[in-house]
Amino acid sequence: MRTAQRRRPELASFLRSRRARVTPADVGMPPGLRRRTPGLRREEVAQLSGVGVTWYTWLEQGRPINASAQVLDAVARTLRLDLPEREHLYRLAEVPFAGVPERLPQETGPEVQGIIDALDPLPAVVYNSRYDILATNQGYRDLFLIREVIEIGVSNALWTLFTVSEEACPVLYRERELPVMVATLRSAYGRHVGEPAWEGYIAALAAASPYFAELWASGEVVQPGPRVKTFRHRAVGVLRMTSQSLSIDGMPECRIVVYTPEDEETREKSRLLRETGFSSSGAKEN
Repeated sequence: MRTAQRRRPELASFLRSRRARVTPADVGMPPGLRRRTPGLRREEVAQLSGVGVTWYTWLEQGRPINASAQVLDAVARTLRLDLPEREHLYRLAEVPFAGVPERLPQETGPEVQGIIDALDPLPAVVYNSRYDILATNQGYRDLFLIREVIEIGVSNALWTLFTVSEEACPVLYRERELPVMVATLRSAYGRHVGEPAWEGYIAALAAASPYFAELWASGEVVQPGPRVKTFRHRAVGVLRMTSQSLSIDGMPECRIVVYTPEDEETREKSRLLRETGFSSSGAKEN
């Protein structure tokens, strides 16, 4: 109740501020006489949005009324809200927002690549919410890019982990780690239900991996968070790493994941790995 009480005044203030910046000329209306506000009047917003004047007035006054997604979309179009503003409107009105673009980011700019390169020798990677691999640094490649991964040729962490042989998989305790990753994927999937790119990806991975299909059918959901993960490397053995996710401004549903040594033994093995120049395949790089 307390949260709702705070959201309503914020919703009212937000709508008033957005209405004030849209002029009659912006929506093809004559300016009229004796206009006391530079923006649209409430009745004009209601008319252009196809809603009742009283209903819109109550919405802008922060009264406890229900609003559907269709009505909020109409108001958002009238007020010329961009995507972040639409999402903000939905959240303030306590309506689920489904306006995230279907296409997830598939690449990073030089600034993000520079950040993860600066983190080296700590392994770092940029994932989108489907676990597509958008950028990596040398530390990550040392740890994960085994020969079987390269041969698969799919730049997606889940696809790799579910389709390489168990002996070649760099993640130990797959029965503990993979269910968490699938549950994290399902948490993101809720924003993309029905989108062809997502439905096709899930169907293809389920066809390629019965284990993924089994985990997906379980319906488990979790949010990304820090975890201690255990990896194996053919050159230096077992490494225990803590994973930490960092969001990226301007890249929705993307995160930098950084792996830091969990103990002194892993820290020493990581140093040895870098100094000796062994790749994760066990071969020494030139």
